[in-house]
Amino acid sequence: MLTPRHQALLMTLAGMTVGVVAFGTVVVVNGGNPFATQETPVGIVSPTPSSTPSRSDGLAADGLQYVVQNFGTDDDPASAEVPTGWKSAQGGTRPKFVDPTGAWQLRFDTRGSKQSPDELVKSRERSIDERDLQVLSRDNGTLVYTYVDKSRGPRMGLSRWISLDGGKTSAVEITVGGRPQDEAGLRAVLQHATDTLELPTAPGDDRPN
Repeated sequence: MLTPRHQALLMTLAGMTVGVVAFGTVVVVNGGNPFATQETPVGIVSPTPSSTPSRSDGLAADGLQYVVQNFGTDDDPASAEVPTGWKSAQGGTRPKFVDPTGAWQLRFDTRGSKQSPDELVKSRERSIDERDLQVLSRDNGTLVYTYVDKSRGPRMGLSRWISLDGGKTSAVEITVGGRPQDEAGLRAVLQHATDTLELPTAPGDDRPN
């Protein structure tokens, strides 16, 4: 027969056992990785596509391929070859083609002008309102310049006006834009667009002054 002292001891031991079992249950439920139910580990951010080209050394001229793009109007159609993959961002008489990263662009203006290419070079130079503008050259109806864009940093532009009457008037403007380290590629794009440009054989002379 158990004495009152033995009964008290047994009750104490039973209480300790229940406490250990209960505590062990809590450890199992809350054990393991506390982030296991999250799809993405804390502190890891999924990468987003870069807004600049991956070729940090510049636009490679020898790596470009081209495709014919049509623009202009039904009465005065035009076409030229632009780099493959550059998407049309604007059509009509002032089409613009932009690469997927948005760093490089090529645009045309087929409206023409009664001013000569040299006159338009001077006019464009005066009209550019950009920080740290530097004109590198202004020869043969082509303006080459650099500047610093507020959001994109250092930029380069090459604008060329093409005459069909010996330099008296301008039929088309072609402009390419990118970064200073893209100069070789930009010059190649500009020259290829010039070489492949096709205009109507007898367009109406409705060019602005």
